[in-house]
Parts: sequence; structure tokens; C-alpha cells
Amino acid sequence: MKANEIREMSIADLRERLASERANLAQMKLNHAVSPIEDTSKIRKAGKDIARMLTILTEKENQAKAE
Repeated sequence: MKANEIREMSIADLRERLASERANLAQMKLNHAVSPIEDTSKIRKAGKDIARMLTILTEKENQAKAE
């Protein structure tokens, strides 16, 4: 997910998406522990997407507080 797409989301939508992405990442890690997946880069990409969402969420919350 690109940063521009994330910036267009509202804070509430971003929180919901973040929760679903975290659950998805946990499920991928569990599946990988049981039987290795072919493309392990998906786990890393999911983690980076979560970090990107958290960064933008923090920016939006700080901006809302400043206003």
C-alpha cells in the first residue's frame, strides 16, 4: 500500500485497516511457522505497510491536536 493511499484515509478507517493488517501479519507468521510459505517477502512487506500506517496515523493525530 502506497503512502498516498494511506494519507487519503480517515483516522478511523486507518485504525480499522491497521487492526486488520496486524491480524493478517500474525496469521501469515503462524502459517509460515507451521509450513513455510514460498514467498517470505510478503511477511516483510506486511510489516513495512503496518509501520507506514502507524507513521501516517501518528502524523494525522498530531496534526489534529495542533489544530
